[in-house]
Amino acid sequence: MTKRKQYNYAASNLDTNLFLAKIAVENQYHHLNMIIAHIITTDFGNKILNILDIANDYLWTYIVITMLVACALYFTFRIHGAQFSMLKEMIHLLKNSGSERRPDGTKPISSFRAFAVSLSSRVGTGNLAGVASAIFIGGPGAVFWMWIMAILGSATAFIEATLAQLYKRKGERSFYGGPAYYMESGLHRRWMGVLFAILITITFSFANQMVQSTTLCDSISDTLGFNKTTVGIALAICTLIIIFGGIQRISKFSAIIVPIMAIGYIALALFIIICNITIIPDIIKNIIQSAFGFEQAVGGTFGAAIMQGVKRGLFSNEAGEGSAPNAAAIAEISHPIKQGLLQAFGVFTDTLIICTCTAFIILIAGLYNGDADGIILTSQSIEHEIGPAGRYFLTAAIFLFAYSTIISNYFYGETNLRFITNKKWVVFLFRLLTGLVVIAGALMSLQTAWSIVDIFMGLMTICNLIAITLLSGKAIRLLKDYKQQRKQGLDPQFNKNILPEEDVNDIECW
Repeated sequence: MTKRKQYNYAASNLDTNLFLAKIAVENQYHHLNMIIAHIITTDFGNKILNILDIANDYLWTYIVITMLVACALYFTFRIHGAQFSMLKEMIHLLKNSGSERRPDGTKPISSFRAFAVSLSSRVGTGNLAGVASAIFIGGPGAVFWMWIMAILGSATAFIEATLAQLYKRKGERSFYGGPAYYMESGLHRRWMGVLFAILITITFSFANQMVQSTTLCDSISDTLGFNKTTVGIALAICTLIIIFGGIQRISKFSAIIVPIMAIGYIALALFIIICNITIIPDIIKNIIQSAFGFEQAVGGTFGAAIMQGVKRGLFSNEAGEGSAPNAAAIAEISHPIKQGLLQAFGVFTDTLIICTCTAFIILIAGLYNGDADGIILTSQSIEHEIGPAGRYFLTAAIFLFAYSTIISNYFYGETNLRFITNKKWVVFLFRLLTGLVVIAGALMSLQTAWSIVDIFMGLMTICNLIAITLLSGKAIRLLKDYKQQRKQGLDPQFNKNILPEEDVNDIECW
């Protein structure tokens, strides 16, 4: 609208002086907005990002990683390497899960469905992009250290899942629980549980949701040409349909979608490996040499390989983070150790199988020394091996991986929100807010959000590791009971009276 038209419009509708005053105020307001935007996007914004980056580097490099590695070694020693010696038992439990029925004939949430919910969160876009970044920065040797952390970290996953089962609560239709609940009941520190509940809700229900939504919407928009807003709205509707069905629907969804996406991706990797079977020995040799090689030490990438392997492995399998125990608690089983073993197996599945699939695809293609990083490197590697169809396959994989993670992230948030308040209207609003967050993720850039989620995830992990270390003696006592019953040829049944009397009163469901 020209100045003349503006004036005519004002003369016909407003007093001229008021109109001119309004224009002046609007100009000043617009000018102020430009100044604020300039400050945020330049000096102030960069300072905030720098502070977050420094805080993240210090938190993860010197505190979180050290605690995770130390706890993994400590728990492996305390359980006498049960994640190795009881691998056959894990597979047995997985095969026989789902056969249980309640006295009224209905089927409870089986240990497999609980396993699937946690695995759907573990198996996310990090399996596609995170592994690629680890190799890009740390070289092939990072893969070896990812394997090591999965093997050791599974002991941590075993402890936290067992404790989640031990201190779970009974809901209207299913069980629920997690770190917040064993902090309150096991440690008698509700403040610690509330703190953890706030941290995990912010991390998984907001920042992580946006990250998953952005990755998914970007991929579909880039591959199929759809508008990102449209994709975001459609994704939000699909998400709301699942989450308004509660944990029963979430667990059923995960039990169906997780095997499909895992088997499909593994099948692709096996096809590429078989087609390049002659170079596989050289790739394995390269991984090991890069993990310990003299050239890497001289070149300064030896430390990068270890750090990237440890960080990406822990980001991927979530062992010790405190997220998976929320899913472990929902299973209706006869002994807490059963779910502990299955969650340990979930770490193996995530890192030793699915992450290794991505690693082998990238190393076979040999493109990791270029400029491509993250999901772009994975996409280029798949396309290099199977042609343009690889781009569409990766989009489908991202859809399944990211969407299943969005559903599981919501469940983690609701479980911990209910720890703080169980008012139905709060849960209802939280579900609607989840849909809005998914849409927002399709529209925004998340560089700052990634830094924020890293900080909250680090604090959440520290809080959980302290709790499970203090409570680990109870999980070890349960493991001894389980082994004794298995030696007698029994299907282990847990009786809380094997614990000291002061502990029995803290246990609600056994």
